[in-house]
Amino acid sequence: MSVTTTTHLNFRGDARAALDHYRSVFGGRVTAVTYKDLGGVRNGSEADWLVWGEVVGDDGFHVMAYDVPSSLPWSQGDRPFFVSVRGDDADEISALWQRLAEGSTVVQPLAPSQWAPLYGMLTDRFGVTWVLDVAVPYNG
Repeated sequence: MSVTTTTHLNFRGDARAALDHYRSVFGGRVTAVTYKDLGGVRNGSEADWLVWGEVVGDDGFHVMAYDVPSSLPWSQGDRPFFVSVRGDDADEISALWQRLAEGSTVVQPLAPSQWAPLYGMLTDRFGVTWVLDVAVPYNG
């Protein structure tokens, strides 16, 4: 048996746009199910919101998302979290950083750090904070 962790992102009306953006950055395929698809139409403006969606890449990237209906409390940024993307190839991490940084606010530029060959943090246009780094080689 194995256990994997997948980040689940909560939005209010932006889940599909966020998943499409992350697919454009990381590759993979998007699966999306709307409230309308499940027969759970909320109100007209929320019918096409996502009740569940994900991006899955062949390289192991996986993120899920949904749109919190207006009947439930939600406020962007009230429960901050980081999504960590770690790899062992500096060129690959740098390329992901460049694509993810478009339209984002850089918190910490991608650069060598005390704990990693490359480390950077940014908050994207959807309010999600991402940490990208190159893993320190294991010498055990």
